[in-house]
Amino acid sequence: MRASDPAITFVLVLLVGIVAGVLFDRMAGPSWLARQFAGSRRGLLTSALVGVAGAFVGYHIALLLTLGGGLVTSVIAATLGAAAVLFAWRAAK
Repeated sequence: MRASDPAITFVLVLLVGIVAGVLFDRMAGPSWLARQFAGSRRGLLTSALVGVAGAFVGYHIALLLTLGGGLVTSVIAATLGAAAVLFAWRAAK
């Protein structure tokens, strides 16, 4: 398998989103919106799923802007996308 293999990129973007969501939940805690939809006990899972969604958004925006197809660029774009969506999700009240 090569680093540009779509399966590797998919798993890597998925892992970036999960890690970003878990770290965000541990550092910022669940927001009001998260408590309304997921309850106080499911905040970690919800944050991980929102992080995954953000990672895929960031990755695909980077592809649309043709920022490069490298693995490092994909990881950076996924991380920035996950952070942006998590912060926007947290700010929505």
